[in-house]
Amino acid sequence: MMIEDEDVTEDGSHSIRCPVLVTERLVMRPPHTDDAVEMAQLANNRRVADMLSRMPHPYGKAEAHDFIERTAKRVTGCAYALALADNGAFVGGAGLDFRQHGLELGYWVGEPYWGNGYATEAAHALIDLAFRATEVEHVHASCRVVNSASRRVIHKCGFQYVGQGMIDSISAGRVPVERYSLDRKTWVSLRTWAPAKS
Repeated sequence: MMIEDEDVTEDGSHSIRCPVLVTERLVMRPPHTDDAVEMAQLANNRRVADMLSRMPHPYGKAEAHDFIERTAKRVTGCAYALALADNGAFVGGAGLDFRQHGLELGYWVGEPYWGNGYATEAAHALIDLAFRATEVEHVHASCRVVNSASRRVIHKCGFQYVGQGMIDSISAGRVPVERYSLDRKTWVSLRTWAPAKS
């Protein structure tokens, strides 16, 4: 999932309450310093970084601490650590950000946890939060054209394709992306999400 950094609105005009979210298998909470070691281990993977716009590679504890500190100071959007409900293991991150074109969903999951449906489960929770906690009419998402796993998550959430564009990725350079949108009316019809497991 890719999100343009330069489009972030940080003036507080688009606030959203970011409660801890509990899904069937995940606890979605603010990232904290105890996550830094696991975050660095999972994020220090070119197969992850190349699919995101703002994740550098290599990625170490310094980058993890910087991210955690920056998210604690945010005034718009929501940033979540994804932790397994049964043992607390950090498995990735997800969030909602207000951009110039609207509210955008983003997520990543560490490679050891791929194929378990965690990204879909987190995306469902964040979409529900977006439409329940704000008055937005659309939630947006994008993925690299080569990222079939992220595309499947987006499709499972009911997003509709709206076009292609280019984005600057810290790790991969300038790359093409597919853009998607989910409107409130469609979300209402899909609120009983199918199980997220792959």
